Amino acid sequence: MRQSKLAEETRKLQFTGGSTYIISLPKRWIDQNQLKKGSLIKLREEEGGLLSIIPTDTAIQQQRDETSIKVNPKDSPDLVIRKTVSTYLVGYNIIHIKGEGQKQLSTRQRHAVKTFSRNMLVGTEIVTDTPEELTLQVLLSYPELSVQSALRRMSIITASMQRDAITALKELDSQHAKEVLITDNEVDRFNLYIVRQLKTAIQNPRIIKEIGLKTARDCLGYRLVTKAVERTADHAASIAYNVLLMKKMLEPETIEKLETMSSLAVSMFETAIESLFRQDYALAESIVEKTKDIAIMEKAAVVSSQKIDVEDAPHLRLIIESIRRTAEYASDIAEVVLNLSVESILL
Repeated sequence: MRQSKLAEETRKLQFTGGSTYIISLPKRWIDQNQLKKGSLIKLREEEGGLLSIIPTDTAIQQQRDETSIKVNPKDSPDLVIRKTVSTYLVGYNIIHIKGEGQKQLSTRQRHAVKTFSRNMLVGTEIVTDTPEELTLQVLLSYPELSVQSALRRMSIITASMQRDAITALKELDSQHAKEVLITDNEVDRFNLYIVRQLKTAIQNPRIIKEIGLKTARDCLGYRLVTKAVERTADHAASIAYNVLLMKKMLEPETIEKLETMSSLAVSMFETAIESLFRQDYALAESIVEKTKDIAIMEKAAVVSSQKIDVEDAPHLRLIIESIRRTAEYASDIAEVVLNLSVESILL
């Protein structure tokens, strides 16, 4: 209730010194942010004529940047990793992972966290490594890798995974398929990083521009798109996994249908992502229309799949489904773009 009253508070603008306008700040806000005479604050002009007053380097902000995780020696490594990921995603920059009751972390726990952080947490370094404690520090600042840059990289990898998975299917190349599965980790790395940035921006709107976006609505849109890209990569990995289970190469006719369908799906995906970066309503709309073509191609591929060996049929059906899902996620991305860019078509 106090915060609500403070938000509604009105102050009178005063004029002093012949050229300076001043306004007093609420004492409660000063105390809450631990400011004093001589403290520095930032003024930032926002869209719509708004002006943000931002305290800098306060003790409260420092407290939010650092946290500790208590770990029981009996906790599974996966449980410890989930706790670590949760603190990373909500925006903590320094994460202390300590044994509960001053006990040591198990060797398996320490190894799992170190391996995961090195491979999956963008911009994170291990700064303390003792039997009793691991400390992770996120060193990457917002401007160094914007959400848009990370999403573009994530999308390029995803499209490449899909193409490589179809190549592995065409040649029944198990090594190529395994490489696709490994590459999926790269997409997951960027996914975690982007989610972290977006969560932090929603909690702290003053950094929205620092991560490369404009408004809170952009944060929601990019969150939906990032999820769709991550799921698209999962389907590329699913294609590769099913390739590993297949026993015989497909007939040229079936391969041709799958390649054509996959080429359209990947093209839709890449165009949808491009429409997001360009905020192009018409380009996004063209993607939604193409979902009908994918449905027709899927029916033809299913008919062709009925001619193959019974043992391989289930795997091929799952591959066809994953290609269709790629197109559907492209359409989902396009619909987000339509919502984000609708003002461009309004009178």
